[in-house]
Amino acid sequence: MTTLKVIVALISVFMFGNIAAQERTHLGPTTFPLDCSGGDCPMLKGEPQTSGMRGGSVKLKQGESVGWHSTSGNEEALVILHGNGIANIEGHPDVPLKEMTLAYIPPATRHNVTNTGHDVMEYVWVVAPARREREQ
Repeated sequence: MTTLKVIVALISVFMFGNIAAQERTHLGPTTFPLDCSGGDCPMLKGEPQTSGMRGGSVKLKQGESVGWHSTSGNEEALVILHGNGIANIEGHPDVPLKEMTLAYIPPATRHNVTNTGHDVMEYVWVVAPARREREQ
C-alpha cells in the first residue's frame, strides 16, 4: 500500500470512529419494554442512556424496607404509585408516604423507605446528578 493510501485509510477510520462515537453519545427520545417480573425494575441506567439520570421501580411487602443508603452527589425523587410507608431521612423527622405523592430527597442524604401499610407498596425512583453551581 502506498503512503497516501495508508493516510487516507487512517483518516477514514478516524472520521468514521468519531462519527460513530458522536452517534452513541447523542441523546434522543427513546422507549423500551420494562421487564419487572422479578419485583424491582431498573428503568434508566445512566450513561449512555441519559446524561446521568437513573431510575427504577420498587415493590415492598408489608414491613419491608429498601435499607439505608445515600443519595451521594445525586438528588432523588420518589413517586409513590400504590400503598403507604415512611421515608426515614437522617437528621430529619420521618416523612409519611402515600399513594400518588412525590417525595424529594436532597443530595448527600442518607435515607430508607419502609412499607408501613397492609398492601404492597410500589414506587418509582429517579436520581440525577445535582448541579454544583446555579446557572446565571
